[in-house]
Amino acid sequence: MARTLIRNSQAVLPGDGIRSSSGSMELRHVLIEDGKILDADASSTASCDHLIEADDLVLMPGVIDDQVHFREPGLTHKEDLATASHACAAGGVTTFLEMPNTKPPAITVEGVRAKEALAAEKSLVNYGFYIGATPDNVDQLNAAQNVPGIKIFIGSSTGNLLVDEQAALERIFAETTLPICAHCEDETTVRANAERLAGTTDIHDHSRIRDEAAAVISTARATTLARTHQHRFHVLHVSTGAELVSLAEPSPYLTAEVCPHHLFFNVDDYDRLGSRIQMNPSIKTAKDNAMLWQALQDDVIQVIATDHAPHTLEEKAQPYPQSPSGLPAVENSLALMLDQCNQGKVTLPQIAHWMSDAPARVWGITGKGRIANGYDADLVLVRMNSERTIRDEDQHTKNRWSPWNGETLRGWPVTTIVGGSIVWSIDGGFREKIRGQKPTFDHARGGFWKTADGIGPTDA
Repeated sequence: MARTLIRNSQAVLPGDGIRSSSGSMELRHVLIEDGKILDADASSTASCDHLIEADDLVLMPGVIDDQVHFREPGLTHKEDLATASHACAAGGVTTFLEMPNTKPPAITVEGVRAKEALAAEKSLVNYGFYIGATPDNVDQLNAAQNVPGIKIFIGSSTGNLLVDEQAALERIFAETTLPICAHCEDETTVRANAERLAGTTDIHDHSRIRDEAAAVISTARATTLARTHQHRFHVLHVSTGAELVSLAEPSPYLTAEVCPHHLFFNVDDYDRLGSRIQMNPSIKTAKDNAMLWQALQDDVIQVIATDHAPHTLEEKAQPYPQSPSGLPAVENSLALMLDQCNQGKVTLPQIAHWMSDAPARVWGITGKGRIANGYDADLVLVRMNSERTIRDEDQHTKNRWSPWNGETLRGWPVTTIVGGSIVWSIDGGFREKIRGQKPTFDHARGGFWKTADGIGPTDA
């Protein structure tokens, strides 16, 4: 059992787990053994086999991105588990949770297990896969064990992954036990808007078709179901300030997240970026940007995740509405937030809360999300004074582009550690033989609101 000592780091430590502003920064020497943090406050002279000098670096828990689309199986010309996990490692993401809308979709236990087997073979970082809901697969949803949860597409999907009928939604919320997350856009509203704007080729109309009302109606509907059935529910990619009304009253059953594109982009950016920022839910207004940032600060939204959903640039270059919705982001999400920290808009403990601790607790991922004794050594070292410009050609995602192409950020990951092993560093590149692991998802712990002290190891 080799030991690694990370010496002289400024470690980002957890707070009370409810308030994002409650963490702290301390000079720490962190001792790792057998893939776990043996001592989060070790001696600087602790015996070790490997030494990492971190004098000018910040040590953070690895990012857990709980909403990605890595396209395997079936759509691997856009992305695959190998390329996506390289992008994760280079971006400080040590665990991802992937959505079920692949080809075939992961709507059975067998389908989820097949994706896990692919990830075990290909992924440099840790992985989990949601099971997708359909109008008639409650038996499969109840048979699924040790998965992060159930994903429902309440709008914005095709085939049998669309669940819009009230009776089917009621059945899923009433008759299943896994935590649920959903894409919330009201299908009736979207279709009515699309009919009204039929024939448009204006990319700006994407935000008029998938408008504020579509998001608000669907989020209100889903959160009402969660409260009624007392079923844990996570609102994915909140895109409007108006949706926050459904989240304003605290509930032990509700959590929510926001994505970087809904924080950083708005409808004024279509002229500059076109379909590169075409997303579902759509980009909204500058006012919505401000309200979503404030919701993070006010702890109304708990999680930041990317909704990484790449397409080829050739596909994106098609005229609207043939251009598909989706953008890549796992490689740059942490750097985007570190840059905000350098501007004084957020703190490092807040970033660790939103991107590591909170998602671990929402999905019951034991032993992850914190720098603490007994937790998995999934860590990222960042250099806060490092400046880099995002360039399409430098991206590790298969399609080699980013909507933030050309933007210079200050604060970047320089070393990513998965299970105690360096999987990527800015100087050494990737260690191609490293493989991540499937975590344990312990939903009996009760989710975010019942794990204020973190979600420690299974044997804690």
